[in-house]
Amino acid sequence: MKEALKKRTKLFAHNCIKITSLLPNSYLANHIKGQLIRCSTSVAANYRATCIVQSKASFIAKISIVIEEVDESNFWLEFISDENLIEKEKIEFLMKESAELTAIFMASRKTASTNNQ
Repeated sequence: MKEALKKRTKLFAHNCIKITSLLPNSYLANHIKGQLIRCSTSVAANYRATCIVQSKASFIAKISIVIEEVDESNFWLEFISDENLIEKEKIEFLMKESAELTAIFMASRKTASTNNQ
């Protein structure tokens, strides 16, 4: 499962980066590009870090960062859609993926927190 999620989060980051190339060249779009690239790649990098932590507390802290970053990625994707910067059909799969990843990581955190008590 860890390896599958490593691949999935890395693919999510790659796809978010690719989507940013479709954004127009404007101040707003350039800001969104940077933010989406930063938070989506952080999802993948921080998930990898959860796989090597040495304690439950460290895992919970790291997975919480992953949840925040994937939720922020979802925010920027929604923002792109709301502003009609890219056709919604081209980013729906990423919005769905970010929602699924959020659910997976929230469930992992809940399990770890419950087992930590």
